[in-house]
Amino acid sequence: MSGTRAGEPATQSDSRRWWGLVIIGLAQLMVVLDATIVSIALPSAQADLGMSNGNRQWVITAYTLAFGGLLLLGGRVADLVGRRRTFVIGLIGFAGASALGGAAVSSGMLFGARALQGVFAALLAPSALSLLATTFTDPRERGKAFGIYGAIAGSGSAIGFIVGGLLTEYLNWRWCLYVNVPIAIIAVFGALSLLHEQPGQPGARLDIPGAILGCGGLVAIVYGFSEAEPRGWTDPLVLALFAGGVALLVAFVWWQTRAPRPLLPLHIIKDRNRAGCFLTMTLATIGLFGLFLFLTYYLQVILGYSPVMTGLGFLPLTVAIIIGSTQISARLLQHVAPRALMVPGMLLAAGGMLLLTRITVRSDYASEILPALALMGLGMGLTFMPVFATATAGVAPKDSGVTSATVNTAQQVGGSIGTALLNTIATTSTTAYIAAHLTSPAGRARVVAEGTVHGYTTAIWWAAGVMVLAALVAGLMVTAKAPNHESRTSSPVPESVS
Repeated sequence: MSGTRAGEPATQSDSRRWWGLVIIGLAQLMVVLDATIVSIALPSAQADLGMSNGNRQWVITAYTLAFGGLLLLGGRVADLVGRRRTFVIGLIGFAGASALGGAAVSSGMLFGARALQGVFAALLAPSALSLLATTFTDPRERGKAFGIYGAIAGSGSAIGFIVGGLLTEYLNWRWCLYVNVPIAIIAVFGALSLLHEQPGQPGARLDIPGAILGCGGLVAIVYGFSEAEPRGWTDPLVLALFAGGVALLVAFVWWQTRAPRPLLPLHIIKDRNRAGCFLTMTLATIGLFGLFLFLTYYLQVILGYSPVMTGLGFLPLTVAIIIGSTQISARLLQHVAPRALMVPGMLLAAGGMLLLTRITVRSDYASEILPALALMGLGMGLTFMPVFATATAGVAPKDSGVTSATVNTAQQVGGSIGTALLNTIATTSTTAYIAAHLTSPAGRARVVAEGTVHGYTTAIWWAAGVMVLAALVAGLMVTAKAPNHESRTSSPVPESVS
């Protein structure tokens, strides 16, 4: 294609690489927004399919469990069988699972379809990021490409709320799943015509023991966090899941030092810069996903917004993330060290969180919520783009998929932890507030509303602290220099070796 042999990165004269970025971004947007697009539609789906309150969480959890647990395996599959091939298979499978979910006639059918979506998303997300990393190798173009990708990754969840609200209010909840089908079809045709095939390694094999240990450990931990919210942190099942997950991951690390073809070569996470990026991403998404949860309920339940208005309420966050990624980070990363963007980004996000700790049952959106969302968005935009670019720079081609999967895993696990941890803090604080302030049945509604907001603000304080911790991690661990300050390579981190 355009004079480029299979397996080689696109050359600088290949103008179609930017159209390829559109296809990669479209697929990534579909994967990220699907984690939240059904959230606003969940009440309608629950009523339509007769789900119980205890089981409704599985519409979300089934997706995040399969997605987060299988990402490492999906990244290694992309390395072994070819990234474009894995990308296309992921798109087709995701579209089929979405159609199945949209046509669901029972709650079990919907849960199964959502889990299947997660399986194919675990193939799609790492292959998309590794295609991006191997297509854009020039430092200047790499900054622009990763700025766009970071904007999509950071704002996709917020866009999901907007799209979910529009589809639910003007069509029905099933279209929150059906909408993926035409998007995936466009992306498949675009991938086949615009993206270069990068073949896998002939004769290579998957690390099956590593896959079982690593994926099993991640699934157990993500499942444990999802069950901590309804059951409580001291529930025997939750404790057993955490203990089992940690034990499996310890065994996974031990096996990776001995496996002939490891699922996750440990030199990838031993690199200080990559490890710092992975941990920063995890901490950043803990706070971000907690914000999504609280703000959705705050706008709808406390302030009485409709699904569409709730979705539009997240629009300033989305716009700010895009500006931060494409107009600030992408322009500055060639001239400053990655942590010079990541540290201020996390501090800005923490500042936005602190503004939200002042909300009450009668807060004004324009004066109290909008400024906080703008700060949060700019902070996330400054952070996500250098995280993606730095974590995937200089990786040996054979490890590109699994490195990309590790970044996505950090994001997914952080989101799962944030949702469960901060929701449990909020619920506990709300219960304590109501118990202390409810003196007569006459004022119950007012006290419950005030207690709910008190729970949100308490959890947001914790989220702000997590953001500050992310800034500290980025400042201490990510020591890579600006690309144009490197003496022998254009990559911000050293190339990985076998």
